[in-house]
Amino acid sequence: MKISREIKAAVLVIASILLFIWGYSFLKGKAIFSNYQTYYVNFDNVEGLAKSAPVTLNGLAIGKVNTISINPKNGKLEVELQITTDFPISATSKAVLYEPGLIGGKQILIEPDFTNPTLAKNGQLLVGDVKLSLSASIQEKLVPLQEKFEKVIVEVDHLLSGVNNVLDETTQKELKITLSELSKTMKQVNAATSTASNMLNENKSDLRTVVANFKKVSSDFTKISDSLNKADLGKTVTRFNSTLTKVDAILADLHSGKGSAGKLLKDDNLYNNLKATTKEMELLLKDVRLYPTRYINVSVFGKKNKPYVGKVNDSISKEK
Repeated sequence: MKISREIKAAVLVIASILLFIWGYSFLKGKAIFSNYQTYYVNFDNVEGLAKSAPVTLNGLAIGKVNTISINPKNGKLEVELQITTDFPISATSKAVLYEPGLIGGKQILIEPDFTNPTLAKNGQLLVGDVKLSLSASIQEKLVPLQEKFEKVIVEVDHLLSGVNNVLDETTQKELKITLSELSKTMKQVNAATSTASNMLNENKSDLRTVVANFKKVSSDFTKISDSLNKADLGKTVTRFNSTLTKVDAILADLHSGKGSAGKLLKDDNLYNNLKATTKEMELLLKDVRLYPTRYINVSVFGKKNKPYVGKVNDSISKEK
């Protein structure tokens, strides 16, 4: 069958029109053979969101921003989203405006609600939310830091002003003098340290001898301590305490007049008797020494002993 030129021209025109439509849709980000559903979301500020910006779900692009217009009812910016039907979302899902990086522009992130089985209908208004970008988050944190830094700068300025007021010319001169004296003191300390170091170096041998003697004394003291430890000082002290207790008891008995020794110390009659006896013994011995014939009379030829005649001035006779 022979095709006429008119049919060929018509087919070519129709193919050109379809190719033009496909190319236009491709440039706009639309897929001709894909089905889309339209959703709307309202924002107070889209923060630079552009048309044809991708709409993602867990990082996967599932649609794009179709148009951005002002909603005359509430004065907010209404964003029209075209999302492919291959990824149905629930009716309570959120459309979050966020910035994926510092270089890329704004995008829409779908946060699905898997707990709600009801799917969103075509033309439904989704709940909108805004997620702070990295730059906005940094700016939000830097604002209070900036305020604090400004306060610190003011306080430092006041502090420096106070220091300048305190450090007048007279104070500066006195401070210089103090630093100079401190430098001299440090030099003297350094010289004293050097002298002490030299003395130590010169007397190293003596110091070693002293240390050796100290070690020897310490060793001897250790031996003495061991000997004392072996001597069982505990028993010795116990015995000594027992002896002191007995001596204390004897002294108590003596003080109370018990026993012969106690009576000797406390009984006045015994003392007086002993004193009188001693006196009598003294007189007897004196009488024997002066007049032995009174007590010893020896007769060789059987003569009678002469009677004893005491002298007139005999002290013993007088005492009798």
